[in-house]
Amino acid sequence: MPRPELVTGDDGLTRCGWGASDPEYRRYHDEEWGTPQHDPVRLFEKLCLEGFQAGLSWITILRRRPAFREVFHGFEPARVAAMTDEDVMRLLDDARIIRHRGKIEATIANARATLALDLTLDELLWSFAPPARTAAPASFADVPAVTPESTAMSKDLRARGFRFVGPTTMYALMQACGMVDDHLAGCFRSASASRLLGSTPGPEAEATTLA
Repeated sequence: MPRPELVTGDDGLTRCGWGASDPEYRRYHDEEWGTPQHDPVRLFEKLCLEGFQAGLSWITILRRRPAFREVFHGFEPARVAAMTDEDVMRLLDDARIIRHRGKIEATIANARATLALDLTLDELLWSFAPPARTAAPASFADVPAVTPESTAMSKDLRARGFRFVGPTTMYALMQACGMVDDHLAGCFRSASASRLLGSTPGPEAEATTLA
């Protein structure tokens, strides 16, 4: 059976269908996804976790995020950049995370690329944010997988030494960090719904624990 595009929960709130399929998805949908994120550590974390997600479901990453945060030192770029080949081998034996050598090594490489930037990661990533939409997408079919902006972001990051930053992955990052608002029309988190309510779409600060 196809997944409903909008679901009204037991709390009376209507949300994107994917956000009602699991308690962790619900918290992530309600509190994080589409909320503008500018904290450099959280941006780096999202950049790396989107890379780990490639080929997998996002719920797989969410359920492992506490372990990812532990083994990658809270995703503080300076500490991740200092990790060694011995650390890589140790993480390849850690069943709590995604044991993919290329993605583990990419996280360390991305930390080093972040430290080498001539501007902040926040400034770099948000420089590719497209103009705000005038209307929320009506259905999942209206939500793209790749855009010119995500393609340009991917090209720039690759040139700077970042890995696992393809155009599709970078569009997912844009969604996660609020550079685009892909909450469907009718979802309580959509910008149009929030304007009607006179509030911003969700908390400004990301929660640090999972529901």
